[in-house]
Amino acid sequence: MATVRAVERRIFNVEGFRVAILHPDGRDVRGDRERLPQYPFTRAMANRNNVKTWKERRFEPVYPGFDVEVIGRDGRRVHGGTLLETVRDEYLPR
Repeated sequence: MATVRAVERRIFNVEGFRVAILHPDGRDVRGDRERLPQYPFTRAMANRNNVKTWKERRFEPVYPGFDVEVIGRDGRRVHGGTLLETVRDEYLPR
C-alpha cells in the first residue's frame, strides 16, 4: 500500500504528467494519506488517447471513490479532451 504522494509521484514517473488526487467533492486528498494501492502500470498510455480516456481506463478502476485532475506544467487543470501527447509535451525541457 502507498501514500497519496507516492501514487502521484509514480503516475508522474510512468505517464509523464502531474496529477492531483481528489475526494469526489473536489477537495484535495492529503499527501500523507496511506493505504492506497500503488499505481500498477509500468508503461505510459499511448499519446493518441486523451485525459478523459486515461482517467476512465487507468485511474478510476484502480482508485474507486477518488477523483483525479491532470495538471499542466503551469499548474492549471487540463481539460479531458486534451491529448496525452499535448500534456506530456508541456513537461519537456524548453
